[in-house]
Amino acid sequence: MVASPPPVQRVPLKRFAHLKRHLPVPLTVLVTALLALTVGAPRPADAQSRLPKGFERRVGVWLTNSPSPLYYDAARIETAVAQLDAAGFNTLYPNVWSRGATFHRSRWAPLEPALARSNPGLDPICRFTKAAHRRGMQVIPWFEYGLMEPGDAEVVQKNPEWVLRRADGSALYAMHGANLKTSPLKDLRVWLNPAHPGVRARFIGLIKEIVQRCGVDGIQLDDHFAWPVELGYDPYTRALYVADTGREPPANFNDRYWMKWRRQQLTALLRELRSTMQEAGGPRRTVISLSPGPFRFAYNHWLQDWELWALGELVDDLIVQNYAYSVKGFARDLDQPALVKARRWGMPVEIGILSGFGGRTPDMATLEQKVRLSAARGHGVIFFYWEGLWGQYAGPEGAAARQAAFRRLNREVFGGR
Repeated sequence: MVASPPPVQRVPLKRFAHLKRHLPVPLTVLVTALLALTVGAPRPADAQSRLPKGFERRVGVWLTNSPSPLYYDAARIETAVAQLDAAGFNTLYPNVWSRGATFHRSRWAPLEPALARSNPGLDPICRFTKAAHRRGMQVIPWFEYGLMEPGDAEVVQKNPEWVLRRADGSALYAMHGANLKTSPLKDLRVWLNPAHPGVRARFIGLIKEIVQRCGVDGIQLDDHFAWPVELGYDPYTRALYVADTGREPPANFNDRYWMKWRRQQLTALLRELRSTMQEAGGPRRTVISLSPGPFRFAYNHWLQDWELWALGELVDDLIVQNYAYSVKGFARDLDQPALVKARRWGMPVEIGILSGFGGRTPDMATLEQKVRLSAARGHGVIFFYWEGLWGQYAGPEGAAARQAAFRRLNREVFGGR
């Protein structure tokens, strides 16, 4: 194993973060606050050292196949990367794991159906990476679905014991506008158990293979890397909890000690992923990026303790999504307590900004205000998503005008090449 040396001033935080595992949940919040104040933030040079060469902050964009033709044509991929480079972007976040499928031949999951039909040998993630690296940009593939799977996924049908369940035995979720009563099974979701060794091997295997195959700079997880708080009453989790504690899980899924135990299982998976990335990435540190919701919501609903993960160096980079449409609402959300805390820690923090999607495409004047507000607080920016910059959701200003506007804005605010 080749591990990169840890930043000097973050070593104490790792030690105390380990001790936090043994504290009741309310005390962990207090300890986090005290550590941030007493130990001090790491030096900016340490936190920023993994950014693209020549840049102080990330300026990035999420790229997806839906709805977009981008992933199915080599020429489109090359053109998109060239345009983004010319407009001052330095980091790409292409979706690699979505709807139970991936965008390359994998031993762990099926190839995305549309890609399998149109061009199964295209390998879009490696193409993005090669095109970006030629231009000095970084690529951090986005594992959007995390531990979530379509209800009809083959892995779910073959391994029902891997699925987390509610106390009544149900497992299905209606996500993104689906309906539990009327939607087909393929449009409903289940969550795989992060404590199950089979799930852990598959999850880490999916990530490791893309890091090794394409030489990417990191990977990104979001709010689907989670354990929904009402889940954990399946036979496997019950038996594991009894073995660890000598008692049955409490009926109240909001019981703080029951929440803490499940949070520890999720944290253990992230710790195993961190160790695997040190091996897979070789001498360079592979970035683990996380795009969570506000801390209290993320913990109370998804058992994501991202404050602990950040202090313990299990994640290197935070992207906090701020899709408030108005500038006033956007500015208010920039000052949420979790973001203020994260700035003190000295790690890179980016703001996710909606560039355009469907019928919601802010004009460039609005986007410029949001970018400048974010930069004034020391943040980089990541836009959702590619087609909203100057693609099919560019809005009435048109592609050429928006492309030129982003080029000017990024140069003025973030500098770079």
